[in-house]
Amino acid sequence: MAKRPEESDDRVVPEGGRKLVPTAAGARGGKAVTASKEGIQLRLSFETAETPQGAGVSTKADHAAGVQTPVPKSKRTSREGPPAMTMEEVADEENLRCAFEEVARNKGAAGPDGQAIEEVRTHLDKLLSEMSRALLEGRYQPGMIRRVWIPKPGGGERGLGIPNVVDRVVQQAVHRVLGPNYDPTFHEASHGFRSGRSCHTAIAAAKEHLYAGYGWVVDLDLEKFFDRVHHERLLARLGQRVNDPRLLTVIRRMLKAKVVMPDGVVVATEEGTPQGGPLSPLLSNIVLDELDRELERRGHRFVRYADDCNIYVRSERAGKRVMAAVVRFIEGRLRLKVNTAKSAVARPGERHFLGFSLWRKKHVAVRLSQRSRDRVDGRIRELTPRNWGGKLERCIQRLNQYLRGWVGFFGVSCTKDVIQNLQVLDGHVRRRLRALLLRQWKRKRSIARRLIRLGVSQRTAWGTVYNGHRSLWALSHTPAVERALGIEYFRTRGLICLEEAFRDIKRNVIAPLWPMSKPG
Repeated sequence: MAKRPEESDDRVVPEGGRKLVPTAAGARGGKAVTASKEGIQLRLSFETAETPQGAGVSTKADHAAGVQTPVPKSKRTSREGPPAMTMEEVADEENLRCAFEEVARNKGAAGPDGQAIEEVRTHLDKLLSEMSRALLEGRYQPGMIRRVWIPKPGGGERGLGIPNVVDRVVQQAVHRVLGPNYDPTFHEASHGFRSGRSCHTAIAAAKEHLYAGYGWVVDLDLEKFFDRVHHERLLARLGQRVNDPRLLTVIRRMLKAKVVMPDGVVVATEEGTPQGGPLSPLLSNIVLDELDRELERRGHRFVRYADDCNIYVRSERAGKRVMAAVVRFIEGRLRLKVNTAKSAVARPGERHFLGFSLWRKKHVAVRLSQRSRDRVDGRIRELTPRNWGGKLERCIQRLNQYLRGWVGFFGVSCTKDVIQNLQVLDGHVRRRLRALLLRQWKRKRSIARRLIRLGVSQRTAWGTVYNGHRSLWALSHTPAVERALGIEYFRTRGLICLEEAFRDIKRNVIAPLWPMSKPG
């Protein structure tokens, strides 16, 4: 008798089929309302670059013109259950003030209105008071979002949406209310944008699956996930737990906020949660928690960080079957799109997951992925240009700033198998600096004399410099130049050694553990 897909690969299958979850009596439903029928909400009456005199307040003429009245307040009930998520909590002035400080710490750029964080701070007290009233009375209307394109590491561009500072404060205030209620309910295999979770806990969890014998990975890549989130499905999921219609209305308006493109064209938003706002990561986890629960129901072992999801199976055949089934669920149920060109069933060591690749030998080795190695090589080239005209110490200072952060991130999760890669990188950095110095010394005669001052014999120095027509890059790799401009030369000038920094991290830092099962 043929097995069902859920019965293969030693997966745990719940008894019975899928159960329908009854809809709560107070759940929101009905036909979706278009933006044109929602009515025009009042803007905050403080000065901005777009409205120097401040926005006006509601009048009887507005109601006669068809402006919708504020949404009525939700009624608190005495029923037991999770804490209520209400507009009163969001609009609390202390909550808004804390939200502003969190936004200010992120030091974001100005939105379409051109107001920087410090400009908003100058009239913060008046702003928070008016913002609180506008939220409670239903007059708050988000401004437009500024679109910015940034290059993606793998090629192409990623679109970021930068809201106005005021709108970022409101989003952060909503996040402060929703986050503590939603985060504890997310699946334990979800590691992105969560308190106490990180890339390192995700890698630690992936290692556990490899130790358990799941040596194949279904690597899923969601195509333009943040641009494809279905608004009505997201709002319906929020409505299952958020009982305050005013809060849901504000979130809807945030999702529907128009986008100002770099060329000034204003575009309406029909789907997606723009990357760049404080609320976007939480909303993305709420959307993808449905995927997590479905994978759990099917008994899969998986790790998800934001829209990067890896499912671990025992064989390639099982991986292909799981890939087909999960793609059907994502595209049919979640109405998202899987990038088939970037998704694959392969060995974990052949895939890039959060900058790492995992190999199962006698132990699970965590190394740099090929993409991460290419990226750090490119960044080193940018920081050590051949035509550098400043002091060497300044170039080393810029390098150290980047390399310390880089090894601080990768050093936590990488195993000692990465030391060889770090030694190669150290040598590459020193060679780049040697070539930079040789170019600054210019003439062959000057190069030979400086080598002699650094301890190279006259015969060797003159012979090395004048032996044939070598380029400066080739000359930087000769024994005489490497001896004169060696490890000690750059160490005394403050250059960080990646291998030594990695060993210090391993001695002093305890990597995040994610014990799911004991290694076999």
